[in-house]
Amino acid sequence: MERLVVEGGRPLEGAVRISGAKNAALPLLAACLLTDETCVLRNVPDLQDVRTLRKILAHVGLATFQRGLNAFELTVEEPGRCVAPYGLVSQMRASIYLLGPLVAKRGYAEVALPGGCVIGHRPVDLHLRGLEALGADLALENGTIIARAPGGLRGAEMDLSGPCGSSVGATANVVMAACLAEGQTVIHGAAREPDVTELIRFLQAMGARIEGSGSSTLRITGVPALGGAEQSVMPDRIEAATYAMAAALTGGDVLLEEVDLAHMGAVVEVLARAGVELSEDAPGAVRVRRGERLRAVKVSTTPYPGFPTDVQAQLLALLTQAKGTSVVRETIYPDRFMHVAELARMGAEIRKVGPTAVIQGPRPLSGAEVKATDLRAGAALVMAGLAAEGTTVVHDIHHIDRGYERIEDKLRGLGAAIYRETPSQTLRRAA
Repeated sequence: MERLVVEGGRPLEGAVRISGAKNAALPLLAACLLTDETCVLRNVPDLQDVRTLRKILAHVGLATFQRGLNAFELTVEEPGRCVAPYGLVSQMRASIYLLGPLVAKRGYAEVALPGGCVIGHRPVDLHLRGLEALGADLALENGTIIARAPGGLRGAEMDLSGPCGSSVGATANVVMAACLAEGQTVIHGAAREPDVTELIRFLQAMGARIEGSGSSTLRITGVPALGGAEQSVMPDRIEAATYAMAAALTGGDVLLEEVDLAHMGAVVEVLARAGVELSEDAPGAVRVRRGERLRAVKVSTTPYPGFPTDVQAQLLALLTQAKGTSVVRETIYPDRFMHVAELARMGAEIRKVGPTAVIQGPRPLSGAEVKATDLRAGAALVMAGLAAEGTTVVHDIHHIDRGYERIEDKLRGLGAAIYRETPSQTLRRAA
């Protein structure tokens, strides 16, 4: 398998363009199943998850044609295909997004239980609860969710809040289905993430009637049909946070281009407390520099607009170089700490106490062979490698490729010594 080789000790300097948001692009692609007309999506990131979802969509009759760099035209060519196969669905959790659009538009769906990153218990109960409230008849057979609504869906009132807060995926799935349901649907406990508001904006452009975007209560009045629409995917706030932290960790000076700082309030606040300077040089351009030294902080991950769980691993890598004792509590996925052991292999002093990581710093990092256990953990290990003395080899980088577009190219553009090594190159180097 491919791996990333990182030579540490070089401050990141220069400018990097932030790609379209993975977590926004995936539901937008699935939403194109809701119409018989053509849709166009631009600024779609070139990621493994996007490529996998395009293959799954092809299995249910939605053809995607590339129309320039990061742009796609999507048209339903075979509306009778309603089965998403296990072989592809098992590779990514976002494949569950097909369930709502298929049962709403075609009255039937078969979607295998999804896979994805192993970061703790992530049930699909809220997705199913919401679709059942809309009148879908659901069954689980041999690891496959089968949804039926031959007479169409009906509007309903429901609460989608869960034990760890609102679910982005469940909110998106139910909103898409409700757009074609008869009558009005009211969703309490809806997720407020920008990914959801981006989806709502697209659905409204298709003709959906949705009120309350950006709030925890959404009202959707069903319409008989949706039309085509065009949209550019918003910038990826998680990728922007990752590069900002990488710049600070290496003591660099980096300009993030095409960033929406309004979506990063909690991250900006935590970085400021940690001694990282962020300034908006121009609309959509944010300069990141580290102050005289990094400072310890105490943080808890919470649903948006709080500090995102998808930045927790990267923050831990940064805090290994902060003076004092930092405390990071994970409230969304309490088991999302598999990267702690890998960071410790590089010299980090991190102690896990239940759903909390206690980081003592600063501690010098040294290069080591480490394994990416999930998408964001992989990014954190690359970050640590950039700041470490010597060579770091990150294995299982297929996780990283799921959510970061050309990460080694972007980092090299900032002066990092990093390259991707194929199995054959590894053998030749060993010889």
